[in-house]
Amino acid sequence: MNRRNFLLNSSTILAGSALFPSALRAMAPSDRVNFAVIGVNGMGWSNLNGLLNHPEARCVALCDVDKNVLDKRVAELAKKNITDVKLYGDYRKLLENKDIDAVVIGTPDHWHCLQMADACAAGKDVYVEKPIGNSIAECRAMVAAQQRYNRVVQVGQWQRSMQHFNDAIAFVHSGKLGNVRLVKAWAYMGWMKPVPKQPNSAPPAGVDYAAWLGPAQTRPFDPNRFHFNFRWYWDYAGGLMTDWGVHLIDYALYGMKASNPKSVVASGGKFAYPDDAAETPDTLTAIYEFDGFNMQWEHATGIDGGPYGRNHGIAFIGNNGTLVLDRGGWEVIPEKDKMEAVARVKASDNGLVKHTKNFLEVIKSRKLSDLHCDIQTGANVAINSQMGNIAFKTGQKVYWNKEKQQFTDAAANRLITPVYHNNYKLPR
Repeated sequence: MNRRNFLLNSSTILAGSALFPSALRAMAPSDRVNFAVIGVNGMGWSNLNGLLNHPEARCVALCDVDKNVLDKRVAELAKKNITDVKLYGDYRKLLENKDIDAVVIGTPDHWHCLQMADACAAGKDVYVEKPIGNSIAECRAMVAAQQRYNRVVQVGQWQRSMQHFNDAIAFVHSGKLGNVRLVKAWAYMGWMKPVPKQPNSAPPAGVDYAAWLGPAQTRPFDPNRFHFNFRWYWDYAGGLMTDWGVHLIDYALYGMKASNPKSVVASGGKFAYPDDAAETPDTLTAIYEFDGFNMQWEHATGIDGGPYGRNHGIAFIGNNGTLVLDRGGWEVIPEKDKMEAVARVKASDNGLVKHTKNFLEVIKSRKLSDLHCDIQTGANVAINSQMGNIAFKTGQKVYWNKEKQQFTDAAANRLITPVYHNNYKLPR
């Protein structure tokens, strides 16, 4: 399933949402979870729709620095008979609202750390989009914030809630594949086209551009850097390595019960669209060295012909056979006659709906161990993805010192902590 289809499908989840207000009236106020969404243009809107599948979830506020987006979402909510929603342009004002129990953070990656830490400090539970941070230091700060304030924090890696993903990992853990020496994870995005260069301009009317930039470097407004395409600029995100990588590398690490690698080397560049406006590599291969196995990440834009005929997936390559897993299902390809094949087991559930339900359940139970993707899990995979980008940026094989939790190379270590601008400070 590509990104466009996922967003389309998640926006149609609410076919029966006109029934929700009556369900809420029948529910005791103490059983409701009042939530707000910060950043409602893309995944923030999808996450809101996912939450509204559950009668106990009540959307009470929206926040976005683009008034045009806010107006659009208010109109769409009104069609679902959801009208009593407060609007904010400044998320800090939203966090002062005592009626809000939880917030969804759907802003660009460079804002996740500050907003999540501030939300925890304000006593809110948090559903934060992946990748949780745009640097290794931000990931660490976010884990520390959750621990300090003891809040429920679910990371939006919704594949963690899909049954077939977990069934596939149980098969890997069964040992039937034999010794797994290599794990591949990849994202081949044929739908991605060049980002055309555009001149700088004034921000659109209704956009608080300074608030959108936040801790990022001040630059003239460029429509390419705004909304969806922010993903392809280092100021705000990490390209496909962090956008899709956190979903797929997550399950590679989960299957191998692994944390951080001993070393990483990466090679790639702008090979598909060398003259377009994007900064992050459109073609990249990264090799992670762990004890006893290697993990290989690949991504490529403009083509769909990934390994095993899949445009995305994870492959656990063992002595007895290979398990191939993607969002559509999983299968086992035997190594000659060493094991029996497993025919493709197709996906049978909606990960986003189940993921948001798990978030709501833990908000009420306060059993943090029941979260399907807690902040520690999100940090582990985001840090691994950042390591791949750091290896690419340095152009050399980088080695990780587990005891010191840093690289052995000074140039790589300088990329652990981001430089914040515009008087913003990294949470300590």
